[in-house]
This record gives sequence, structure tokens and C-alpha cells, in this order.
Amino acid sequence: MTYDVIVIGGGNAAMCAAHSAQEHGARVLVLEKAPEAWRGGNGFFTAGGFRFAFKSFEELCDLVGDLSDEEKASMEVDPYTEEQFYDDLMRVTEECSDPDMAMQLVRESLPTVRWMRDRGIRWIPMFGRQAYKVGGKFRFWGGLILEAVGGGPGLIDMHYQAATKNGIEVRFETKATRLVTDDRGAITGVVVRTPAGTETIDTGAVVLASGGFEANPEMRTRYLGPNWELARVRGTPYNTGDGIRMALEIGALPWGHWSGCHSVQWDLNAPWHGDRKVGDNFQKHSYPLGLIVNLKGERFVDEGADFRNYTYVKYGRAVIGQPRRTAFQVFDQKVLHNLREEYRIREVTKAEDMTLEGLARRLEIDVDGFVATIRAYNASLKTGEYNPAVKDGKATHGITPPKSNWALPLDTPPYVGFAVTTGITFTFGGLKITADGQVIDCEQRPIPGLFAAGELVGGLFYHNYPGGAGLMAGAVFGRVAGRSAAAAGRKGSKR
Repeated sequence: MTYDVIVIGGGNAAMCAAHSAQEHGARVLVLEKAPEAWRGGNGFFTAGGFRFAFKSFEELCDLVGDLSDEEKASMEVDPYTEEQFYDDLMRVTEECSDPDMAMQLVRESLPTVRWMRDRGIRWIPMFGRQAYKVGGKFRFWGGLILEAVGGGPGLIDMHYQAATKNGIEVRFETKATRLVTDDRGAITGVVVRTPAGTETIDTGAVVLASGGFEANPEMRTRYLGPNWELARVRGTPYNTGDGIRMALEIGALPWGHWSGCHSVQWDLNAPWHGDRKVGDNFQKHSYPLGLIVNLKGERFVDEGADFRNYTYVKYGRAVIGQPRRTAFQVFDQKVLHNLREEYRIREVTKAEDMTLEGLARRLEIDVDGFVATIRAYNASLKTGEYNPAVKDGKATHGITPPKSNWALPLDTPPYVGFAVTTGITFTFGGLKITADGQVIDCEQRPIPGLFAAGELVGGLFYHNYPGGAGLMAGAVFGRVAGRSAAAAGRKGSKR
């Protein structure tokens, strides 16, 4: 049987591509090498948060649909304009993000969220992760407001429910191994391997949306550098770079930040790959409210440089450079009530003690170094009003690194510490695409019938990443690639 479009991958970007191609009249097949129990790629292991531009609170309410008057009255949300989104993206990527791609993401973000809503994806405010209660109201911060109902698992379930409803065929345990091309270099099919053997499936177009190479230790070490083979994989073990490899084999142009990645602070004793029961709760993202130290008891980042949305990726990477790839987030009783829910799960590496010396011993941190660090920090604090929902400017003075915001004294026992390491989410290097989602070859020409979306697209993220932009980019460029592939595939399947 010939399909107009084959989508390779089964996560958020892939499913957006499949929905888009199907609604534009294509006969679509989704290929997922993972078993059905592991469906969803990295999207399953997220909080389901989407960063998008919006002009008013009313636009948010329209997306959610069923907010009560009481809930609306309890929320304080500033607009997040296209200019702010673009500026945030360029700022955190050190101005390296491709300006045209960045602008396409920004401008298509709200229309794509609305499109997803119309395809059955439902949204709720991120009260628990992106808001602090200040003055009786939930004050949302950092430009990230809504998540899919049920978080990442809910997002994936809704995608697959929509696919079933619309008759999109999905084959699990079906690994694409090679792209088939004709004499012109145009896509004509995909070679797949299943438990039953190998076969070739004919198609007019392919959308590659099978993630990066973060679950491939050899590729991580080759491109990211020493010790990255020792990072924990935050999400699926099935993202091993297959889509990128297949595209490069037929002449696609490598693009983007191949030595860069999205990483997080991840529980020190988490498994080597994501646990679908725990999901994304091994991450630890409330560090702006406390301090981060290494085994020597030394601080090595400015915990309060910005909201966690704009620092957590580069700080996850910073941990892998510390002794034994280990760090500790330390808090006192003044802030514990504001820690995210991931700190309260059963599967957590933590210690608690009434004294700083005791906490250091329990966590196996150098006691003298740790106590000296905390004393120097406490002595460096300037006066100011503390407000975790804004960049309050309550900072340190005369120490390195500084803490630029939210610098409260660490002086209210019992003290609590959480042990973390580096967890890798996805890699930034990948393929170059046009504005229509078509893959570019090494001669700067589009490859006929080949499109891409999601984490294997290069050129958007460099060095760092604004929280919620990954799922949004997967959806925006997945929608674009699916639409373009449908047009190309209908023509190709008639050849």
C-alpha cells in the first residue's frame, strides 16, 4: 500500500505533523519504533507546558474555556507579547537562533495552540509550577502560563485519541532504517524493520520527527564531549538519532548547535532513562529559592540570575562539570512551602538536619567548605523586599558568583538538601529546514519529499532554551511540515 505521507516518530511534533497532513487530505501512516507502552517520545516526560505569545488575559481564558469566575479573579497574568517571546528566545540563545525560524515560531505559536485545541488538546493554567501566591493572588511569571491537561502524559493521550478518531494509522515496534529515493533524489519510500522482518513502504513524502540523539551514548560523547555518556537520560530511551542519520545518509545538511543540548538538574539516583511512572518529577527546578553547591561546598552559578525558565537548561549542563557530576540544592524552612511538587515525591535523594554541619555530613559535602560558603553568603546579603514572582533585585554583594535575585539568608532550620546530577532532555544539533519544513541538502537545495519537525531540527536553540519552547516548536513546525508534506505527498504518490 502507498501512503501520501509517512511520519517517522510518535511524540508531540510527529502527531502534530500527522494531524496536519491528514486534515490536508493525505493518507497518513505514523511509524514508531518503540512499543505502544512507550508511545509519546519525550513529550510524555514533560509537564506539558507551551510557551506562546498572547495579548490579553481574555485570549488565555478562551483557550482554557472553563475557568470559573473565582479562578479568573485569583489569577494575575501579564500579557506575553510576540516581541517579548522573540527577545527571550534570542537572549537566552546568545543571539544565535535563526531569526527567521525564531519569528516563525513566535508568530505561529498562538494560532498553533488554538489549532491544537480544535484537534482535542485541552489546556489548564500551570498554578503549581508557574505561579506563586502573592497578596492573595496567583502571580504567573516567566512567560509560561498554560499546560496540557494531564501534563505530558495527558498531552500524548489526547494526541493519540485524536489520531484514532480521525483514522490516522499508527504502527508501533516499526523502526525506520533507511529512506528510499529515486534517481532525482526524491523520497519514494521507507525501509522499516519490525519483529516480523524488513519491508519497504512506498510513500510520496516523509516527515522526520523522531527526536535527537540524547539516548545514544556514543553520539552524545562524540558531539557533546567528555562525560556526556554518563548523563542520565531524562526521557525516552528510543531517541538514538535514527532520523538524523537517515537524512544525512541521503545528503541532508547538518545544522544547528551540535555540541549543545537541553539538560536539567535531575535526581542523583534516578535511573539511566526516564521512568514513566515518575515522569518529569526527577527534575528539581526551585533552585532560585535556595543555593546550589558542589561536593566541595562551593557555589558555581548565580541561582537568581533569572526565572528558572531561562536558566534551568544551562545550569543542568553546568552540573556535569562539577566533581562526580554532582550538586546539591539547599533550602531552609522559609521557602519550603514554595518548592515545586517534584520535591515531595517518594523517589528523591534528600537529607535534613538542624545544623549546616549536620546537613553537609548527611549529604557527604565537605563540611568546612559548605559552612564557609553559607556564612559568606549570609554576610553578603543586601536589604530589599523579597518577592519570588518578580525579579526582586534582592541580591548579594561582594561574593562570586553573586545571587542577583531572591537572596534570602539561609538561617532557619531544619535545613534541607537535595542531591542532583545532569539529566539530558534533547540535543540541539540536527537538520536544516525551509520555512515550509522541507529538509535542505548540502548543496543548499530542498530534498524533494523530505520534511522535518521537532527535536531533530537544528538552528533554533543554542546554548540555552526558554522553558515551554520545545513543545511549542514541535507543534508549530510539525503543523507546517505536515501541511507541506501532504501537498508533496499527494503529488509524489501519483508518480
